[in-house]
Amino acid sequence: MNKSLNKLNGFDGVKGPVLTVVMDGVGLAPDTISNAVAGAYTPTLDMLMAKYPMVTLKAHGTAVGLPSDDDMGNSEVGHNALGSGQVFAQGAKLVSNSIESKKMFASSTWQELISNVKNNGSTLHFIGLFSDGNVHSHIDHLKAMLVEAKAQGVNNVRIHILIDGRDVGETSALEYILPFEDFLASLNGDGFDARIASGGGRMKITMDRYEANWAMVDLGWKTHVLGEGRQFACAADAVNAYRAEYKVIDQDLPPFVIAENGTPVGTINDGDSVIFYNFRGDRSIEISKAFEGGADFDKFDRVRVPNVVYAGMLEYDGDLHIPSKYLVNPPEITNTLGEYLTNTGVSQLAISETQKYGHVTYFWNGNKSGKFSEELETYIEIPSDVVPFEQRPWMKCAEITDKLIECLESGKYAYLRVNFPNGDMVGHTGNLAATRCSMEALDLQLKRIIDVVDKLHGVALITADHGNADEMYEMDKKTKQPKPNKDGTFKSKTSHTLNPVPCIIYDNFYSENYSVKADNGQFGLANVAATMVNLLGYEAPEVWNESIIEVK
Repeated sequence: MNKSLNKLNGFDGVKGPVLTVVMDGVGLAPDTISNAVAGAYTPTLDMLMAKYPMVTLKAHGTAVGLPSDDDMGNSEVGHNALGSGQVFAQGAKLVSNSIESKKMFASSTWQELISNVKNNGSTLHFIGLFSDGNVHSHIDHLKAMLVEAKAQGVNNVRIHILIDGRDVGETSALEYILPFEDFLASLNGDGFDARIASGGGRMKITMDRYEANWAMVDLGWKTHVLGEGRQFACAADAVNAYRAEYKVIDQDLPPFVIAENGTPVGTINDGDSVIFYNFRGDRSIEISKAFEGGADFDKFDRVRVPNVVYAGMLEYDGDLHIPSKYLVNPPEITNTLGEYLTNTGVSQLAISETQKYGHVTYFWNGNKSGKFSEELETYIEIPSDVVPFEQRPWMKCAEITDKLIECLESGKYAYLRVNFPNGDMVGHTGNLAATRCSMEALDLQLKRIIDVVDKLHGVALITADHGNADEMYEMDKKTKQPKPNKDGTFKSKTSHTLNPVPCIIYDNFYSENYSVKADNGQFGLANVAATMVNLLGYEAPEVWNESIIEVK
């Protein structure tokens, strides 16, 4: 297949730079007290929505390759769709299909994991996010594997739970732990012994990403592998104790170890098998590196490195092959925007801060590390602060903009893409005031950016990858009002939303060359790629979803 682009007839394209701005986590929702986007002072964003062509984009469910429209979108699948111009079946759906068809359990990796513990009389361990949020993992996948492990003759299983409170309710941990303990009780017996062995909040241990805070992984290693940490008789006791003592939501719960008579029930030892059952890659790579890293691993002192068979649910990095063993083949995302542009000779910039740098590079390029062209592509990472996001809600948006403007004015790049993480990362904290502040900080940067775009006779497409900041409280579907807590406050929502996202075309020079198609609810994130190449003066590949604009 020829992976270069053909020129459009009748429109040579934008003479200045063409820019995609991703306002991460900024959805469209009714203007209620819950909406930090609408509640913030954002004169620039308000002006853009009022004066320039805007369509809405679906950013969840089947529009981004997830199993159903009840599934919230996320930054990873969102950037896959933005960067590929297509919709591919994503992790949750791939795993569910593999389990239902029994393909997973027939795989050589599953058979090796099971044979290893049976031959050694050792333990099968599961580590992963413990909820049904369906963004990183799903508890039903874990249950299915436990049932199959027992059926295949495994005797000892230990589960290390990473408590969510981010993709699900912020204090919902016991809603998963207590029924799961009942589930384990129904399985146990006849030589089968499965127990929760350790755990902690997902934003405290194990699930760091982009090497922003290896100390989280270090703490997870000590908890899961070494069995070091505060001991409890059961996971529910740990959750109740920590909530009372620390007054934190689930994602921030400290680590805990389940023990009997002072001895941890589930350390990871030589001869064991370990499955990291998250299907999403970004927060799975570092713990995989810790298990598979050799003597040159230097991110933290692992103290001891057990000789285990380790596997991920998917291959989390297809270029670096992390991990070396996995249970389900990831989607093969091909024919991406970045690949087509480099093959056509178009110079590109991708920029964000650490928290979303991988989204405008790795995920944008179809889960591929590295560049398509060292000559034509520049990737810039602005280091993120390692502080709670509600304490610095502006994050690095000003620094990102400083560098972006420098790159725009350099004249070096025909196409640029930038991600501002504020609406998503601060939105996840559940702090309404901080999230409003994050939106106001972002709005200041949008003004700086569009002024430069005008000066250079460029065009900007301003959009988002999913909703989050647009719904900061749990909403009652019947009353359309926030759900109250017992103390009269509102119940915070820390997960993504099912709301559409805006897609604004900011163009003061070329709009007579095209029309924006009517918005009948048909557009999704995958329609952005074709729009960008049209603005650059090229025809979109036939395999992509249609453009939002019609060239005259």
